[in-house]
Amino acid sequence: MPITEILKKNCEQYGEDVCLVEINPKLAEDRRMTWKEYDLMQPTPFVHYRREITWNVFNEKANRFANLLVSRGVQKGDKVAILLMNCLEWLPIYFGILKMGAIAVPLNFRYASEEIEYCVNLSDTDVLVFGPEFIGRVEEIAETISRNRLLFFVGDNCPSFAESYHIQTMNCSGQFQDAELTDEDNAAIYFSSGTTGFPKAILHNHESLLHACKVEQNHHHQTKEDVFLCIPPLYHTGAKMHWFGSFLMGGRGVLLKGTSPEIILDAVSKEKCTIVWLLVPWAQDILDALDRGDVKLEDYDLDQWRLMHIGAQPVPPSLIKRWKKYFPNHEYDTNYGLSESIGPGAVHLGVENIEKVGAIGKAGYGWETKIVDEDGVEVERGNVGELCLKGPGVMSCYYKNKKATAEVLKDGWLYSGDMAREDEDGFIFLVDRKKDVIISGGENLYPVQIEDFLRGNDAVKDVAVIGFPDQRLGEIAVAIVDIKEEYICTEEDLEDFCKKLPRYKRPHKFIFADVPRNATGKIEKPKLREMYCGERLVELQNMS
Repeated sequence: MPITEILKKNCEQYGEDVCLVEINPKLAEDRRMTWKEYDLMQPTPFVHYRREITWNVFNEKANRFANLLVSRGVQKGDKVAILLMNCLEWLPIYFGILKMGAIAVPLNFRYASEEIEYCVNLSDTDVLVFGPEFIGRVEEIAETISRNRLLFFVGDNCPSFAESYHIQTMNCSGQFQDAELTDEDNAAIYFSSGTTGFPKAILHNHESLLHACKVEQNHHHQTKEDVFLCIPPLYHTGAKMHWFGSFLMGGRGVLLKGTSPEIILDAVSKEKCTIVWLLVPWAQDILDALDRGDVKLEDYDLDQWRLMHIGAQPVPPSLIKRWKKYFPNHEYDTNYGLSESIGPGAVHLGVENIEKVGAIGKAGYGWETKIVDEDGVEVERGNVGELCLKGPGVMSCYYKNKKATAEVLKDGWLYSGDMAREDEDGFIFLVDRKKDVIISGGENLYPVQIEDFLRGNDAVKDVAVIGFPDQRLGEIAVAIVDIKEEYICTEEDLEDFCKKLPRYKRPHKFIFADVPRNATGKIEKPKLREMYCGERLVELQNMS
């Protein structure tokens, strides 16, 4: 069944119910008011700060865009790229693309102009839909990319090199006969995070998208009454596929454009959110703000909040222990997945297994897992190997890249590139990314293990461990550490703290600096290696 059938069902059953809310606290900040002051200004300012649509309006907007695409000659199988910040238009545009049988191509909002051009070329994109934040970047490449492509602008004051999405869709019918689609029809191209250069295009079919809906609802038991707070970017599989659980049940989603502790807690309180998916840095910021007394739980109505879950990166057990102290009644879950496995849920901990915090869990609904050595042979339980996934959500291929596809898809199994081990109870623990393993004097060091240890220091806000070139040992572990503002911490302090680690695991050097993370919260280790290891590699080459 194509995923568009769910939208049709929701309209039939819940047409006049609100399905999406957009909250933009920046509108209040731009007017130099407090959020509460802005909230009290009724009615006009609040409309701009908070927008909402019903399932019927969602469907109508999707239909109008589908009709626009068809009127411009877009056909089934053509590609339509979306370059938007989270907004109320994002998901109706996405489903308008799917309804007429085209392939949706979400783009990372952090892409520079050359990356946008690379991705639209790689994916054979026929149409680019973009928002006001990207006018400058798109203008730089507009002459090149617009030769055989349509450009639609979502916002006011449409630039001359594009057409207005709002004006054009207003002239289109709100009715549309969905294209005939099967599970095998291609639906979306997502891009890898590009940690090894330019990103790869990941092709998924409708079966993958539908399976993501079923996985999320099976794991977190969404009902029509649940309200999901969506903060991460919709271009990424993580945010959208978590929302898919609510989508499947006709529940409400709230798109929040802001990540401060005050903004998140206020949104949960005002919108009566029951499910919140956080990235580690946001959860950390909330806990730190509570510790400092900057925010107080009694200022918010949070009794309805039942589930906090985290994904996209390893979760320090210490963080969840702190979380449960403030929120003892919350269910907690963590999810593991890749864009190649249609996002989160290929492995999940399960809310009933909180005593296993630190593990990513077991195979998710409809998924299989195995851990193999370099020859593809399953390792004995307890040994480290590469985690492999199998299920209906595995990508079809890397689009136009047979070589890369063959490297990760073998006999129906997706080789994740993540090193993992399985404990005596069958729970899987991530050890590290295969390419991030540090080989120091013949010993394998797994940075995630060292990072988790260092996060146990109260002064450490964030940390990343990378391999630093060394003439004698090949590589040594170096820790980039971000210290909390209210703490004073020296290199000697951290060296003393690390004496609890085996000697070979202790970082040889500490660098006090910010830890860069991408939009989905993952540490940008290639950037750190480029920043701190480049000159050292040149030195070693000159010495040899």
